[in-house]
Amino acid sequence: MPDAEAPAETQSFRRSRPTVADAIAESPMPDFISSPGLFVKEQKPRPIGGFRGALYNLTGGAWNLGPGLKQRHEDELARRISRQLQGSYNTAILSLKGGIGKTSTTVGVGLTLAEYRGDAPCAIDANPDSGDLVERALGEGIYQQSTPRTISDLLENIDSIDSLTSLARYMHHAGRLHLIAGEQDPEVSDSLTAAEYLRIRKLISSYYSVALTDCGTGVTHNAMSGILQSADNLVIAAGYAVSGAKRARSTLHWLASHGYEDLARNAIVVITDKDEVSSRVDKDAIEEHLSGICRELIAVPHDRGVADGDLVTLDVLKPETRRAYKEIAAAIVDGYR
Repeated sequence: MPDAEAPAETQSFRRSRPTVADAIAESPMPDFISSPGLFVKEQKPRPIGGFRGALYNLTGGAWNLGPGLKQRHEDELARRISRQLQGSYNTAILSLKGGIGKTSTTVGVGLTLAEYRGDAPCAIDANPDSGDLVERALGEGIYQQSTPRTISDLLENIDSIDSLTSLARYMHHAGRLHLIAGEQDPEVSDSLTAAEYLRIRKLISSYYSVALTDCGTGVTHNAMSGILQSADNLVIAAGYAVSGAKRARSTLHWLASHGYEDLARNAIVVITDKDEVSSRVDKDAIEEHLSGICRELIAVPHDRGVADGDLVTLDVLKPETRRAYKEIAAAIVDGYR
């Protein structure tokens, strides 16, 4: 018959043996919230379109090869465009020559930003030559039927605007793209000063994280010093012609020699094939002429939806044109630091 009471050292030995409860208590607890993948296999993104998408749909998702290279590129552009921003940023779109896609680029990129960003962007028509930014975004007929509030009306009442609701009375809307129309009266369209533009920019910065400013042609009109002073980056519009390439280069040179070296160095040059130039034009040579003097060069292919000078809507553009606008939008947001 065993002793009723075991020796003390035996009792101590038995107490020191770890139990299952002790082992569980001493093991680190997995973080189910920050690391859910510890217990769940990562699922590949769903492929859209093409062979991979067809196979996914045909097998009810049982065979998922994941997105192809093209879709991954599109997803990366969307991620860059939609990046959350701290503060308000402004991109100026300008050129030294009219009719080479400056306003269509502003509208196309503005609509693209509106499609992918969680916050609505704003586009300002600061063209001193009776700009048609809002007509290109809404269609001339719809614009004429609406109350044609312009940038002059906004300035006249700017001291009374203290909310987005009151600001909206002076804006037009193409979906989620909010626009300020340029002055159409030729007698006053060139009267916008740098100080007045800066007042508008300050107001816009209170409600919008991304603004685009359509500057018109040239870099010396009244408002331009205010636009350049408040710009975070630039888009320089160019065309596939020797004159267009030279003007774009001249614009960058003028900026660099007038105190805007950083803007020139980080500029995005956009070449729009608006007039479908002939095969005699060496597009590669023009692109090479410009690519080394800017942060990024992006080509927009010929597209009737852009070239006709009428309403610009994303739905009717070629896939290649829409992709070019996405690349421009992504490059713009990349420059916001």
